[in-house]
Amino acid sequence: MAIPPRTTTPGIYRQYGQQNPVQRVGPNVTDDYERWYTEATPSNRMVLSIRSGINSEIAWALDRLYRLCANDQFILKTIPGLTDALFEWPEWYATEGYLVAEQHRLFAMPDAEHRKRRHALESIFILRNSATNEPNAYELANHSRTLPLLFNALTNLAPDTDMNAEFVLNAIELLQAISQGVILPDPTSNEKDPLPTLLQIAGHSSNRSLIVSALTLLAQLFSNIQNTRRLDSNSPALAASIRYLPLFVDRALVDASLNYLYAHLSHPPMVKAFLHHPLMPSTLRVLVSFLLSEQVEETVNLDISAASRAIPATTVVVPVHDLTKEELETLVPMPEPQRCYEWMKIMFVATPDGELTQVDFWTLYKDAFTPFADRHPVLVASGPQAMVLPGPPQRFIVRGVDRCKNTEAAPRFKCLWERFQCPAPPLYDHLLQHLESSENPEPPCLWATCSLPSTSKQRLRPHLLTHLSSSQPPAKHPSQDDTITVTADGESYPFTDPTKRRPPPLRQTNISYTRPVADPPSAALTALLIIRILFRSSFVATTDTAPRVDGDHFGFPGVVEDDEGDDVVEDIGGELEGERRGRRAFVGVRRMMEDVRMKDETLMSWMVEMVYAAYDGLFRS
Repeated sequence: MAIPPRTTTPGIYRQYGQQNPVQRVGPNVTDDYERWYTEATPSNRMVLSIRSGINSEIAWALDRLYRLCANDQFILKTIPGLTDALFEWPEWYATEGYLVAEQHRLFAMPDAEHRKRRHALESIFILRNSATNEPNAYELANHSRTLPLLFNALTNLAPDTDMNAEFVLNAIELLQAISQGVILPDPTSNEKDPLPTLLQIAGHSSNRSLIVSALTLLAQLFSNIQNTRRLDSNSPALAASIRYLPLFVDRALVDASLNYLYAHLSHPPMVKAFLHHPLMPSTLRVLVSFLLSEQVEETVNLDISAASRAIPATTVVVPVHDLTKEELETLVPMPEPQRCYEWMKIMFVATPDGELTQVDFWTLYKDAFTPFADRHPVLVASGPQAMVLPGPPQRFIVRGVDRCKNTEAAPRFKCLWERFQCPAPPLYDHLLQHLESSENPEPPCLWATCSLPSTSKQRLRPHLLTHLSSSQPPAKHPSQDDTITVTADGESYPFTDPTKRRPPPLRQTNISYTRPVADPPSAALTALLIIRILFRSSFVATTDTAPRVDGDHFGFPGVVEDDEGDDVVEDIGGELEGERRGRRAFVGVRRMMEDVRMKDETLMSWMVEMVYAAYDGLFRS
């Protein structure tokens, strides 16, 4: 039976006019869009592509792994065969490919070898990035092909060439990630030994990245006690660490140098040998300088001023009011008690805090009107209430009144001759007239209360100048204030006897000091530990002699010593001389260590102990 011909187009082959417009979709770049690349199956596309031998497929797979290897969720062992596939190209380059690269230093490599070298660089880079994740680092540390690959790379490849620098750098950083359990081979064996290459890089390379990586790896390797047998007191890495230590601005290089110094000096024989190193004193000085550069301090101002009060340096004394001649002529004829009332209005004012003793009150009244008592009788003043203040002696006071003060200040230039009686201004010529009018050849000074005894007129003339006020106020020092500081509970000003007043406190007493804000960073702590190691080796005796029997010691029980000579401590291996050199080095930096401040009390106690020991070392060194 013949098959009838189709009269219509099948549904899957629609005509052009019936097709729906197709919307072009862009690449998917959302998170986790490459999940299917990491399927945990032996037929994983990336593993198959790496093993295919097709350059385009290998490049595609390595490009995908570039994106995945830095992710914390990327685990090598979850993809069977991936780790072994990544080892193939680096192993080829570390054993054979580097020879081809050395033959083409001046010209480009052949395309086939160039692609293989590129695959090797990308593969070891992926392994290096993967090792930053702890599960991958554990996987690579226990893999049988990891150490042979890295040891071959660090043994066969010349690190000073541009063709090998990137591969060697990745190999060193991969070895850093798994260095915890790495044991260096014995130098007498025929095994591959990466230590000479690492020492050469640290001591002689001009590539900063390689130097930092090599010093960091060496510090990690020598932190393992089983590798300390390979330490050398004349190591190129030690010289490089000392050489790069003053470069404080390059933190990565300084951190690597400090870490290696700490690992190197943590071994007792190495620190004893370092005490004899010619650069040991300068290294100690650089370490202390690094501590000073890393400390962060703040300035604290503390006010410890005592209670005080300030009074004006110049005061205007307002004199109390005395009866003028006109007021006295008006009051005397008045009958009592009106005269007493008017007198009190003139002489006193009402003041709530004022007080006046009855004796003073009566004396003022009596002195004013007693000369006229024969014509106008005198009465006892009365009015304000009298009070008795207890205490020896008792005082009878009139509270609520005070002496009236003159509202106008006393003229500055007033003659006080004849005991305040002269009304003329104190011109010098006027005073000379007083002096010349005196018939006494040796008159006394009659200025106010002046107590100068009688003297000749010739000597009295310059003395009169001491009573004349200056037309200009005396000049003051720029730092002199306009007030005077006195104690808060002291007597009032002006003082009765200024020579006996208590010394006043300073007006403002501030203490300014600096204190650390935070604990030192990790690099500074490493430097402190190195200083501490040098200190313990310099000031703690390493050659302990056996106790002897003498007046101050008991010795070992049952041991009898016949040596009656002087005790002589033998300097074994120059250890005592090394300790003396260490003490002298600490004496030289004691002033710098005094400026180190640390917030942690324990760390600060270390610095205090070393400073005190450095001062004691002045006599021991």
